[in-house]
Amino acid sequence: MRARDLLADFPAVGLDSPVIDAARLLADQDLPGLIVVDGDGLPVTVLPGTQVLRLAVPGYCLDDPALARVVDEAHADAFLNALAGRTVREALPRERRELPVTDPEATVLEVAALMARTRSPLVAIVGDRHLLGAVTLQALLDRVLTP
Repeated sequence: MRARDLLADFPAVGLDSPVIDAARLLADQDLPGLIVVDGDGLPVTVLPGTQVLRLAVPGYCLDDPALARVVDEAHADAFLNALAGRTVREALPRERRELPVTDPEATVLEVAALMARTRSPLVAIVGDRHLLGAVTLQALLDRVLTP
């Protein structure tokens, strides 16, 4: 089995897309993350949903989780408002990591190893210099666990 056999259409966002729109896309389509593309439509990185949350959660709550408990419920429920006016570029991790991208001919084991190595819930599939779609962890596990 090859990556092309597990490939699915997958939404992508640009670096300068509003991060609040990316968060809505994650929620509306129940996605584990998003593929971030450059101006040519090629993957730059995979943005896990947790990284979007990291941008929205106040730094003091990340540093000391106990402080999140003392924020009143009305303010706690509105923490995503902090994303207003910010871009996907701002949500990207500072350190560059291995890009979870492969070609359609990669084996399922190659895709699984790439997911595990990059800690990414999806792998972008690129062929002929354009994004074809992605293989998600869910699709990979569904396929390999089916007798």
